[in-house]
Amino acid sequence: MTTRAFRLDELAERFELTLRGDPAVRIEGVATLAQADASRLGFLANPRYRSQLAETRAGAIVLREAEADGWHGASLIAKDPYVAFARIAALFESTPAAATGVHASAVVAPGARVAAGASVGPCCVIEDGAEIEDGAVLGPHCVVGPRCRVGAQSRLVARVTLVQDVVLGHRVLIHPGAVLGADGFGLAFERGDGEPGHWIKVPQLGGVRVGDDCEIGANTTIDRGALGDTVLEEDVRLDNQIQIGHNVTIGAHTALAGCAAVAGSARIGRYCLIGGGAGILGHLSLADRVTVTAMSLVTHSIREAGEYSSGTPIQPNRQWRRNAARFKHLDELARRVDAAEKETKS
Repeated sequence: MTTRAFRLDELAERFELTLRGDPAVRIEGVATLAQADASRLGFLANPRYRSQLAETRAGAIVLREAEADGWHGASLIAKDPYVAFARIAALFESTPAAATGVHASAVVAPGARVAAGASVGPCCVIEDGAEIEDGAVLGPHCVVGPRCRVGAQSRLVARVTLVQDVVLGHRVLIHPGAVLGADGFGLAFERGDGEPGHWIKVPQLGGVRVGDDCEIGANTTIDRGALGDTVLEEDVRLDNQIQIGHNVTIGAHTALAGCAAVAGSARIGRYCLIGGGAGILGHLSLADRVTVTAMSLVTHSIREAGEYSSGTPIQPNRQWRRNAARFKHLDELARRVDAAEKETKS
């Protein structure tokens, strides 16, 4: 296996970075400051790791100009070191090229269309009315259901299921175990005359539309719409084990961290950041550029950009139990304060 290597001046020119130090330093990979050796490029994006500059063995470091005086080795100066590091790290990523064509074990329905330049891996199933565009890659055991389309250069890594009426844009990346286009949780409760009653399933008649350059994490689920479609606009990034309910709309360039859940018909704006484990109730709207911190529960629409949090921060159990007991008296306390204020004013 041939080791990839780049001179530091090559990297500086390619990514429009300012070079300080020896331009001939050879970089053969990337690593953290703590793990880097003389052939690796490290990065300093978070000031809390500045102390590691004194001990790192990195051959060169990507950092901001403001941090450069603390490092006497070779460096690449970047406005945003993390972004620069991500772009450089991509040079060392090695994903084996998929062979074009349909694997002998795959099952392709007569009514499906598979472009000649697509790759369909072992044990895949492509049903009638499905379309796989040029350059798309389906890893092993993927299922593409009726009226689904996998856009050009998109990649379904493995065991991805597109149930029905799912349309993927170009360059969409979906990780193993994800399910798109399953039924949304639509139920109506019918009460009987003198009977306990029972649930009636509401038909889910819509689909899922995913824009260009989106990424969907492992075991994430996106339900199809009840009437219209569930929509992810371009460059949306979903982490692992996320639940997106039916008829949700997620604006372009928004990212959701692991285990977040969005209930049906919620609308999330563009450039939003939703923290891990956060929940958004149904039929709510979030403005553009809203950040919801981890484990928060959004119970009402958010009309203005900004950072929002909810919940009680972790504290020693004894202290939490005392405070929890006091929660029950908050309404009573508020009434007493209001009464005291009125008495003071009178």
